[in-house]
Amino acid sequence: MISNMMTNALRPALLLLLFAGMMQGCAPQISPPATIVNSKAPVDFPDTYYHQAEASGTKILRIDTERSLVVIQVRRGGTLARLGHDHVVASHDVAGYADMKAGRADLYVPLERLSVDEAGLRAEVGLSAQISTEAIEATRRNMLDKVLVTGRYPFALIHVARETPDSPILRVTITLHDTTQSFDVPAQIETVAGGIKISGQLAFKQSDFGITPFSILGGAMQVQDKLDLRFRIFATASP
Repeated sequence: MISNMMTNALRPALLLLLFAGMMQGCAPQISPPATIVNSKAPVDFPDTYYHQAEASGTKILRIDTERSLVVIQVRRGGTLARLGHDHVVASHDVAGYADMKAGRADLYVPLERLSVDEAGLRAEVGLSAQISTEAIEATRRNMLDKVLVTGRYPFALIHVARETPDSPILRVTITLHDTTQSFDVPAQIETVAGGIKISGQLAFKQSDFGITPFSILGGAMQVQDKLDLRFRIFATASP
């Protein structure tokens, strides 16, 4: 996820090569769509559990996609890191359910809908320099097809468990690229009109999910393995 790494000594062809391979985990800078392109849940998503629970009288909350947000900050590394940029990757398309009585929630993120370097999100983390839309778009398909392999792994799945009703710690289990990892995440859980708001943050490594951070020139230009993720999830009762 490093761009604009060309020095005066680098040829234009090398610049195109860098743009084609170094935006691991990024997507083009476009306005987030209002709806999910593929509204169908993943085949292994446990929506049957929530439908049955609701049918039996349990109050089930649905993720409010329009108000929910997941943001990942990606940092450059290596001895030539000064020639690159940090990036902000985001999803505005989180979907799923929450069962507050059982202390669980299940969500999914369609990876094809990831956005990158939205001006407002960059400003929130103190990043000002922008990368051209053309450069980001030229690398997006490489990331989707060769890194995330979204044709085979189109979603990130998230399972959340809360041991006790008043526990501030959530057990968050993420399945990405056919690899599952769990994290204990301190979270703020607030009651809002019609439902709840859950917010928090965690750090993880790309290599935790079998993804090798991109690097070139013997590691002089690279993406840091560690990623910082923050989330704001709204869940509300059905109309």
